[in-house]
Amino acid sequence: MFAVYATVAVVAALANFAAARVDFVRKQWVLDNMTSYGVPHSWIVPLGVAKAVGAAGLLVGLAVPLVGVAAAAYLVLYFLGAVATVLRARVCADVVYPGVFLLLAVAALTLGLAVA
Repeated sequence: MFAVYATVAVVAALANFAAARVDFVRKQWVLDNMTSYGVPHSWIVPLGVAKAVGAAGLLVGLAVPLVGVAAAAYLVLYFLGAVATVLRARVCADVVYPGVFLLLAVAALTLGLAVA
C-alpha cells in the first residue's frame, strides 16, 4: 500500500511543482485565466508558493507520514477553492484543470490516511 501512496504523492507533488513554476514565470495564459476568474494578478506568486509548499509537504510526507497527510489536506482545500473560483466565474469548461489537481490531492490524502 505504501508504494501506491508514494507513487500518488510523487505524481501530485510533481504536478504541483510544475503548476507553481508556471505561476512564478507568469505565463500569459495563466494571467488571462486569472483575469477571467476575477483573481488579481498580484495573487499569482502567493498562489504559486502555496502549490510549492503543498508539493514539498507531500514529499516530506514520504518520511514523516503526518506531514504528508497535512499537506494533502491543505492541497484538497486549496483546489476546492480553485474549483469554486472557476465555477463562480462561470467558466465551467476550465473546471477540469483544478479538478484534476483536486483528485490527485484527494487520492494522496486518502492513501496517506491509510498508511499513516
